[in-house]
Amino acid sequence: MYGYYYFDWTYILVIIGAVICMAASAQVQSTYRRYSTVRSSCGMTGAMAAQEILNRNSVTDVHIEHVRGELTDHYDPRAGAVRLSDAVYGSTSVAAIGVAAHECGHVMQHERGYVPLQIRTALVPVANFGSNVGIWVVILGLILGLSDTFVNIGIALFSFGVLFQLVTLPVEINASRRALAMLTDYRILSPEEERGSRAVLRAAAMTYVAAAASSILQLLRLVILAGGRRRDD
Repeated sequence: MYGYYYFDWTYILVIIGAVICMAASAQVQSTYRRYSTVRSSCGMTGAMAAQEILNRNSVTDVHIEHVRGELTDHYDPRAGAVRLSDAVYGSTSVAAIGVAAHECGHVMQHERGYVPLQIRTALVPVANFGSNVGIWVVILGLILGLSDTFVNIGIALFSFGVLFQLVTLPVEINASRRALAMLTDYRILSPEEERGSRAVLRAAAMTYVAAAASSILQLLRLVILAGGRRRDD
């Protein structure tokens, strides 16, 4: 059983998923680098643009923070903070402003009670557990020849991680749409500059599509392996 699991054609699915993710990551980094050299005419930094958006929407319980790292930007609803990375916080580029506005898009989702965001938030604990534990439950079940029920529990756990990735897609796309609308409505970016931010956010969205596709391929692999084990019994 050990050889059956570790040397089989289904590894192709894992490789395809990894290639998709690497390609998406390379694309977003390339697009960001391109538009990080285009300075906005408004002269705002990413942090200033984010604060302007929050002010325009009368959001007073969320603050802007600087966080280390590259494209580590995120909104933390528990801390009430929009955290902007080194390349975004102090940059006046249209790329930085687009990313900062995207995180504010998540703030507005939270403020407006956007249902997909609420679902994603509720899924976080079980998705993290399922993604980290589910695959190992399946592996142990296959290697040790445990019952189909044990293997199926592992697949079910891993499925929560896949579901999280799928729910993330509309959340991220909607946040970008909100961001781009606010940037133009509040005249933070001109229509031409907005196109640069749009390109960056579109490339970023593809990383979530890639992550979802990779998770689906991994889940498919586990299902195929479990089905093959049952046929061998």
